[in-house]
Amino acid sequence: MSEVSVMDASVEVSKGAPNDINDRILELTELVISARSGTELVPLVDGLSLSLNRGETLCIAGESGSGKSMTSLAVMGLLPKPAVRITGGAINFDGRDLTQASERHMRHVRGNRIAMIFQEPMTSLNPVLTIGRQLIEAIQAHSSLGNREARQKAIEALNSVRIPQAEQRLKQHPHELSGGMRQRVMIAMALALEPDILIADEPTTALDVTVQGEVLELLRDLQKTHGTSIVLITHDMGVVAEMADRVVIMQKGRLVEQGDVADIFARPSHDYTKQLLAAVPRLGDGMRKAALQPTKVEEKEVLLEVDDLCVQFDIKGGFFGKTTHHVHAVNGVSFEIRDRETFSLVGESGCGKSTIAKALTGLVPSSGSVHLKQTTRDASGLVAATKHRDIQMIFQDPYASLDPRMRVGDLVSEPMLIHKIGTAEERKARTAELFERVGLHTNQMENYPHEFSGGQRQRICIARALALRPKLIIADESVAALDVSVQARVLALLKELQEEFGIAYLFISHDMAVVENISDRVAVMYMGQIVEMGSREQVFSNPQHPYTKKLIAAVPIPDPSQRRQEFSRLSDEIKSPVYKVGQLPHRVPLLSLGNGHFVSGDDFDSVSQHVAA
Repeated sequence: MSEVSVMDASVEVSKGAPNDINDRILELTELVISARSGTELVPLVDGLSLSLNRGETLCIAGESGSGKSMTSLAVMGLLPKPAVRITGGAINFDGRDLTQASERHMRHVRGNRIAMIFQEPMTSLNPVLTIGRQLIEAIQAHSSLGNREARQKAIEALNSVRIPQAEQRLKQHPHELSGGMRQRVMIAMALALEPDILIADEPTTALDVTVQGEVLELLRDLQKTHGTSIVLITHDMGVVAEMADRVVIMQKGRLVEQGDVADIFARPSHDYTKQLLAAVPRLGDGMRKAALQPTKVEEKEVLLEVDDLCVQFDIKGGFFGKTTHHVHAVNGVSFEIRDRETFSLVGESGCGKSTIAKALTGLVPSSGSVHLKQTTRDASGLVAATKHRDIQMIFQDPYASLDPRMRVGDLVSEPMLIHKIGTAEERKARTAELFERVGLHTNQMENYPHEFSGGQRQRICIARALALRPKLIIADESVAALDVSVQARVLALLKELQEEFGIAYLFISHDMAVVENISDRVAVMYMGQIVEMGSREQVFSNPQHPYTKKLIAAVPIPDPSQRRQEFSRLSDEIKSPVYKVGQLPHRVPLLSLGNGHFVSGDDFDSVSQHVAA
């Protein structure tokens, strides 16, 4: 991508700039952020100028490595010094240059005046402290509330982000919550302090569309009630269209275009902006593409059959640590996946999607049966997950799933070494072949994971999953953290590899637009159970279950002219999957609507109406 010239950039960034300087609460002027490389300073953000008005939502978009998050860390005074530091420009907040402020002053600003929601909640929360202690500590650090009042405010904050059983959650540690739940805790912590500016760095990446909609609604309410200014960093252009007043597009550390959200979407002027918008997945694209292709009537053989899969976790309590409750994370789930098919599981965080993936790969104990090509065994018999060659997994966080001490070439060849496949030279040749196939250079095999971007690390994980030539790959939120342009390339790569190697995918995602674009069949999960299942056309064109309809209706539309005034809510509170010992969980029967379309028959009038018709 060619860089825009300084003269061109100055012309483009003038478009949509705030007119009244008295309304500006934050202004960045020619900001330069540099990192030390040997004896030189390399600019990561180069000459960035932008401003934020009171009560305004400014969205910053761009690919990974464009400098979005680095800019937000600079505003918060959280750059990893001395390796990275501000080497030029100014950050003016409420009449004061924060680049010259003392650490004592920044401690007052952080949280109280400017709060931040970080992208990775697990690394932002202290793993040894309970959720309650961390929330109460943050509240009391910036207020004079006592323990009881701060605790009540913490409960209210958790309720505001739709976390069920908020009082009990205060006693839990971060590892006891799902990724989506942890992100909600981070959002609650930021909202509880009612800051003047809220910087949200990919705040809805780990959330399903329904909870995402409610979180965005919360941000809007906060803005209306308190006049909060919001800086929203996101790669989801649908969220940008829903939320932004103005948009800033960054590439390679430089601002290449900014303007009113309607202008940016309707009349983008920079080539990179046009590419970003063209890469956005939209509902209906998948079926439109399928309609243009020749219809192939092909009966595919069943590759994987799952019957009555159940996963439960124990909750211990009391003085003797006796099991008092069970969490029924997966409750009697049955489905099948066919050869060269993409079967998708969708649903909100905590519904059991990832738990199913872990059960199939033997990472959690389970009951039920799994039939994989001529091999039948209890689900609990899928022990030694790393030794099951036919099922491989691509995890959501590529950086966390790659050993930072190993070279990436060794990481890709390691599965072949474990299974004693080929000689050292054959494994090296196979690794090089895989690198080229996923779009990486063979000379990068000697590098370490931290030397790659997020999209490149995910390609390394795909290469590692392909090393054993599996029949089924489980992709667990494999593109959730990627910006739209990289996401589009990774999804295209997965499709190409499926056609080339005949792989089947179990695709787990909360992004309904992505699911609609890549899937053959879809199963919708809620509270550990499947409530609707059918072909892509059946589920998206003719959804029957109320929950499926809510999921589809909640998908952000990447068009500011179709912005919703409010987001619909599923219910006042999510039901709990926790049951007392001896108490049987409620199971929902699946009712066939014909032609492979199934829907739950629990408190659902439209099923009987459909059958009667």
